[in-house]
Amino acid sequence: MSADSAPVDVRSSSSLAAEVAELPPEAALAGLWQAAGLPEAALARIALPSPGPVLPSSFAVGTAAQASLGAAALAAAEIRHLRGRGRQDVRVERRHALAECAAWFSIDGVVPEVWDKLSGLYPCGEAQGAPGWVRIHANFAHHRDGALRLLGCPPGPGTEREDVIRALRHWRAEDFEAAAAEAGLVVAALRSMDEWDRHPQAAAVAARPLVSVERLPGDAAAPIAWPALAPAARPLTGLRVLDLTRILAGPVACRTLAAQGAEVLMLNSPQLPNIEAIAEMSRGKRSALLDLRTPAGREALRGLVGGAHVFVQAYRPGGLAGLGFDPLTLARLRPGIVVASLSAYGPDGPWAGRRGFDSLVQTATGLNAAEAAAAGGGAPRALPLQMLDYAAGFLLAFGVQVALMRQQREGGSWQVQVSLAGAGHWLRGLGRVPGGTALPRPEGWMQPFLVSEPSGFGRLVGVRHAAELAETPPDWRLPAMPPGSHAPVWAG
Repeated sequence: MSADSAPVDVRSSSSLAAEVAELPPEAALAGLWQAAGLPEAALARIALPSPGPVLPSSFAVGTAAQASLGAAALAAAEIRHLRGRGRQDVRVERRHALAECAAWFSIDGVVPEVWDKLSGLYPCGEAQGAPGWVRIHANFAHHRDGALRLLGCPPGPGTEREDVIRALRHWRAEDFEAAAAEAGLVVAALRSMDEWDRHPQAAAVAARPLVSVERLPGDAAAPIAWPALAPAARPLTGLRVLDLTRILAGPVACRTLAAQGAEVLMLNSPQLPNIEAIAEMSRGKRSALLDLRTPAGREALRGLVGGAHVFVQAYRPGGLAGLGFDPLTLARLRPGIVVASLSAYGPDGPWAGRRGFDSLVQTATGLNAAEAAAAGGGAPRALPLQMLDYAAGFLLAFGVQVALMRQQREGGSWQVQVSLAGAGHWLRGLGRVPGGTALPRPEGWMQPFLVSEPSGFGRLVGVRHAAELAETPPDWRLPAMPPGSHAPVWAG
């Protein structure tokens, strides 16, 4: 294998052990860019205005938002340069980047309730003399009811938090976490960062690149010809992305690519539930239904793969592979494709197959305990926004574009992998903000970045895309539409 074909190791160079000051976003972005082997000259074209901490957190969430989104935006600008249209200036302002990461939106003037009443942190284990905490994710009814059955509580919306608290007194945190994982549920026991660092899964996460970009072994696909790019066209115009994601990092990645001009076709299963945020996450995409449990659905997906440049999936580990859509099979269907995958804890280690969401990974990996400690103690404390989801989503979009550029240069089919736990590991490496948890949340801070637009869900008010490109401004030109609004075919 040539040096150019070696895996791209994109990780933070900062020590996780030292409680160092917040890394400037320019340095964090440069680390990502240089590790990916991208041209140094491009770094001079990005500005990352940083007025200091914005939200209450001891972690460098502002740097994480700017650097991850900035990397994705600058990669799009570099693709446009490779398509013969020159480099352009890029800007990502801190408050705007954090506003995009806040996941705020309204439909017809109503802000949807995104959390089930039973989702959240619970004390447990007092009955056995080993107090601890667990976080339960109950936003989907089947996850909620499974956790309730495990606790001996009646399934359904009638059960209250007090019932769960009483039931958890008979469980140790890690025992309930293990039993829930065995049942395919989504629960995390609270750990300190030191406890997480001693866990074998932490070692597996630390050993992997933050953004893994690898050429599939033995793949000799030729470079895929990209269509000619008009002078004013956005950088990814003419490139096709299949979006098989639902919750939240995967849709962020594909929505970021859509803002830069990619044709994104989001495919949902008619059998699976969705979250309220699908309205906001569908901006800029076409949205179709496809049942991959049926031969007709799988055949339709194979046909779509034949016309795709990128295939993004965030289903449970092994889920799509079991249906015949593993990376090697996808590369045979479409030589030269970029296959991108998002997971909770990465592809290696004892938790490689474990389900998880941003809130759970925060709890398991020590971030909630560290925020509480920084605030002077008390109950576990979440980050002020779902930073792991958004950082992982922006970094996955960055990795996809790195792979697209390498595919043009070298040929081959490519695999990109990012995990929420890896994003948390990177966030820790960006340093800490002394006194950050005491910051007030600014009143009306998102207001300058909001736009109102029609959608198939109603009048949607949300944050416009935070990356600014001087010559080809990103935007979501297609309105958000409910699943099944479009046929499962390419537009062109």
